Amino acid sequence: MKSIRTRITLITIIAVILSAGICTALGIIDVVRLGQSSSEQALELLCQNAQKNLDSYFDSVGQSVDMVASYAEADLETEGGDLQAHVDKMDVFFGKVARHTNGVLTYYYRLDPSVSDDVTGFWYVDSNGNGYVEHEVTDITQYDINDTTQLVWYTVPKASRKPVWLPPYITDNLGARVVSYNVPIFRHDQFIGVIGIEIEYATMANQVDNIKLYDSGYAFLSDDKGNIIYHPYIDVLTLPKDQIPKTPDELKGYESFSRYTYNGVRKEAYRLPLKNGMIVNVSVPVDEIDGNWEDMAVKTTFVSAALLALFILLAWLSSSRIIKPLTDLAKAAKEVDEGNYDVDLKYNGRNEVGVLTHSFRTLIAHQKVYINDLNELNHALQEDNLTLEAATIRDSLTGVKNRFALRRDYDSYFEKDVHLMMIDIDDFKKVNDNYGHSVGDFLLKKTGDALLDNFGGEYSYRYGGDEFIVIYPGISEEEFKKIIESTEAQLEEIYLEEKRLPVHFSAGYVYGQTLLQDDLRFMLRAADELLYKAKQTGKNSFIGEKYNRELAEKIEKKEEEAFRQG
Repeated sequence: MKSIRTRITLITIIAVILSAGICTALGIIDVVRLGQSSSEQALELLCQNAQKNLDSYFDSVGQSVDMVASYAEADLETEGGDLQAHVDKMDVFFGKVARHTNGVLTYYYRLDPSVSDDVTGFWYVDSNGNGYVEHEVTDITQYDINDTTQLVWYTVPKASRKPVWLPPYITDNLGARVVSYNVPIFRHDQFIGVIGIEIEYATMANQVDNIKLYDSGYAFLSDDKGNIIYHPYIDVLTLPKDQIPKTPDELKGYESFSRYTYNGVRKEAYRLPLKNGMIVNVSVPVDEIDGNWEDMAVKTTFVSAALLALFILLAWLSSSRIIKPLTDLAKAAKEVDEGNYDVDLKYNGRNEVGVLTHSFRTLIAHQKVYINDLNELNHALQEDNLTLEAATIRDSLTGVKNRFALRRDYDSYFEKDVHLMMIDIDDFKKVNDNYGHSVGDFLLKKTGDALLDNFGGEYSYRYGGDEFIVIYPGISEEEFKKIIESTEAQLEEIYLEEKRLPVHFSAGYVYGQTLLQDDLRFMLRAADELLYKAKQTGKNSFIGEKYNRELAEKIEKKEEEAFRQG
């Protein structure tokens, strides 16, 4: 028959094992859940940010080419049969557009040989960064133009009869690595030629290479068929096609996490589609993602196991006088098992039971510390997430919100009385030319400060370049004018090294209620038109009017008609 000492010891050991095991397991589960959740959020946010940056860049290139193509087809209608005059006009217009597009290596307009024998088009190349130099156009007659594997920048858009982004390739004549966007040109359904821009492969690669997470995480581009377009560790342009690895089968679908094994390394990835048909993938080794919480889980288990071993030893050394303290200890263990860590053990004897009781109190205190540490870690991760979110909606130079934030905030101004103002710096280009871009950046920063001081960071946006937008809801016209006067006064007192800068500002604003979903867009056009009037009347002035939707629609139609007529 087992002695009371043995029974008490067994009961104590069982209670301690259960409570310590449950607390440890719950702690480990929380650590694992929190670690995985935070890592997935970081991976998703990084991939979304990469998608926005790459889409923004590719959109800027695509919009430039589309604008030139639209202008070319419109000009073909007006020029009639004078192709040389048409090409000369496109030469000047395309040059201006290309110089304002980032990363352009070459731009070209190649006419089909069947259209003209002597008018071929043009091709400009900036090979060393010193400016564009005209290059001899490619002799298309030397190629089989029905073979879309040759002269892809020309044959692919011609065959598809629609604009196309081409994956990276090495140019035949320059030997340069490029990615291109090409648009076929038609006149009355007759194929005339191809307009396109080739951007440097390195420009795209640099943007992808800057996407980093943990120690060895990286990003790469692929297409919807699993072909790798760019990879920081695989030179896809120099490898034969049959030697270029495909993306793993696990990387399927969009906006989803997946785990896969590549070269013996387990990885986690998140992928999103780009507007030009490519897919951006962000991949991180699982060991790096799980490393933090695994280390904490191991430490928690080790400490719990050590404390548990100590309790077992103390229980074994207990005596017959510890029945009552053991009962209290068993009750305390039950409380802990139910999640209540505020137990009160009053026994302070100097025997074995007293030691065991004291050690149990220490275990509970450690568990509280672990729980507090987990709460602090969760709080820190939440703050990091807020910091990441703030970085995506704030302009880094001026501190005001950016265009992404403006698109995000559109719905918040619906069905409200708002004042919408567009403001920019008069002759900002002259400021950059006369004082340098550092002074121009200083002036942009001061403009942002003035808007933040007077209108607040919630309603101030940088629209682009030196243009800023304020959307202020729920304010009267009289109050808004007072804020404008305060803003004007602050903008007129901008000093650099105790010398006042001779700069002025112009603005146009409208006020009214956004009754329809697109009212805010029309108000933006109306404010831009008033800004234009302010500059026409001598600059350094602010003009405001009540919002008139009918007038705003006329302005939009007028702009569209002017654009169609070139």
